[in-house]
Amino acid sequence: MAEQRSTIEFRVDGLSIAALTAGTVTGTQAGTRAGTGAGRGRPLIAALHGGTYTARYYDVAGSPRGTFMDVAAAAGYPVVCFDRPGYGASAALPPAQNTFGRHAQLLAGAIAQAAARFPADGVFLAGHSIGGMIAMMIAAGDMDFRLAGLSVTGMGAIIRAGGPAHALASLPPDETVDLPYDQRDQVMFGPASTWTADAVGAAHGSYAPTPVRELIQAPQWPDEHLPGLAPRITVPVHNALAEFDALWDSSPATVEQFGKLLTAAPFVDVSIARATGHSIDHHILGHALHLRQLAFAEECQLWASQRS
Repeated sequence: MAEQRSTIEFRVDGLSIAALTAGTVTGTQAGTRAGTGAGRGRPLIAALHGGTYTARYYDVAGSPRGTFMDVAAAAGYPVVCFDRPGYGASAALPPAQNTFGRHAQLLAGAIAQAAARFPADGVFLAGHSIGGMIAMMIAAGDMDFRLAGLSVTGMGAIIRAGGPAHALASLPPDETVDLPYDQRDQVMFGPASTWTADAVGAAHGSYAPTPVRELIQAPQWPDEHLPGLAPRITVPVHNALAEFDALWDSSPATVEQFGKLLTAAPFVDVSIARATGHSIDHHILGHALHLRQLAFAEECQLWASQRS
């Protein structure tokens, strides 16, 4: 059974950042700091979607086991999935300000407000694709919340040369592109045996027009940002790349390469999500990813509690 959903708003630097919530978050009055409650003892899960999606990315079921939001909320986690700037109900940025760094600043502020507002013990930060890049930038910077751990999926160390990511980066920089469903599906999904028609149809409801500037930034990010910021992340990190990822090189060697960059993380879990395409969560085995993420969140929470 799907958990109740609520949409809430945060204000950061005068801008509106919207979020979709599930779990114990939905029972907490906005603007109220919770002292004790059902979420205590578990971190707030804050999730950042990738390019061409809204926060609804995390509310698409790849199998009858449910969505990431369903599974996390049923396990007792409060969940807040943010619309990144320019997506869904969040305010858009002027093209020149629409950078991953600015997204990281604004979203870190919204996450800090969420962590202060809802009953939870720290934050477990999840990000997919571009959302994973931004999550790593947040984790490597200064935060006004206690970060227990990080899970980044659909992104890694090397983007496939000459693939769809580079083709999209050739579009005019100040435009917004709304790609047809069939073009997106070819990139986001693996072979036909790895997904269901219902999941693909549901995923269409989470697609959104995309600022081209972030599609230009994405192929540059692994070379320009990853080597410098990865060693500054001091919390545990989970990473998963799809076996059939059309955008990223998910060979065992490059997955291992990503893990080796995280030299300051107390422990790292890198893996290949078998029988999935780029949008891992929307595949039949997306549920397996969700279980691994929640198991990792449990490990992170114990680690964080032992440090405090």
